[in-house]
Amino acid sequence: MARLFSLKRIAIGLVVAIALAYVALCALLYALQGVVLYHPSPLQFEPDAQALTIAGCTGPLRGWVANPDKTDAVIYFGGNGEPVERNVDSFRDLLPDRSVYLVPYRGYGPNAGTPSEQGIEADALAVFDFAHARHARVAVIGRSLGSGVATYVAARRPVERLVLVTPYDSILDIARERYGLFPVSLLLRDRYESWRNAGGIRVPVLAVLGEDDEIIPRASSDNLIAHFPTKPAVVVIPHAGHNNLSNDELYAKSIRDFLREDAAPGPTLSREMERQQPTSPPAPSR
Repeated sequence: MARLFSLKRIAIGLVVAIALAYVALCALLYALQGVVLYHPSPLQFEPDAQALTIAGCTGPLRGWVANPDKTDAVIYFGGNGEPVERNVDSFRDLLPDRSVYLVPYRGYGPNAGTPSEQGIEADALAVFDFAHARHARVAVIGRSLGSGVATYVAARRPVERLVLVTPYDSILDIARERYGLFPVSLLLRDRYESWRNAGGIRVPVLAVLGEDDEIIPRASSDNLIAHFPTKPAVVVIPHAGHNNLSNDELYAKSIRDFLREDAAPGPTLSREMERQQPTSPPAPSR
């Protein structure tokens, strides 16, 4: 009897220890989620472009505009660890007929503060309003994390065209895939649920995907694409991963052609790309 009682105490102790460890891991994941999601770096160099300062939601935002004073413009929202100042030269060459705005998120580069979904989205609207007051038409490009920011803006502002590079349906669903043992829906603060915004977007959309994207599951991109009321144009870069798809000439060509003034307003899919489109209805929200 004494031995049975002792084993029962040990079992209860193990259950309690496991439960406490699980709760501790949940608390750690909650506390560190900003570190996991955002990877800001200090300003790496001052690019050779016209500097600008925009009044953001909680203070000034510094950034740059390549090819200033063009009639039309593009705003670029980068990835979660991307120093956008490094893109000035490439965008200057890629889109010589447009002014290109590159403004680091709050907490990135020269901008003070702490990144958060609410702050980044509010700042993004301010950046769009700044550009829209100076240009006839403003297109928006978002890459990776920035695809969620760009989709948010396109649902709330008169964006001319929308380009999404390695987009996702929501950070919440990606977190569920990676941290399935934890109740991420209760823990996650910044969700970037792009699928919620997609239904309100009526402008032409281009999605550029890497065939071998190791960060954003293809199912996540496909689910977002399926939520747009008009099927976006989709380009899949063969054998490209999440971070190197922009090295392929097809990346530059697809964006350049899509943003041409005489580009067709609807999706233009090659037969190969058409074959790769999702045929099932959008996955329901969770």
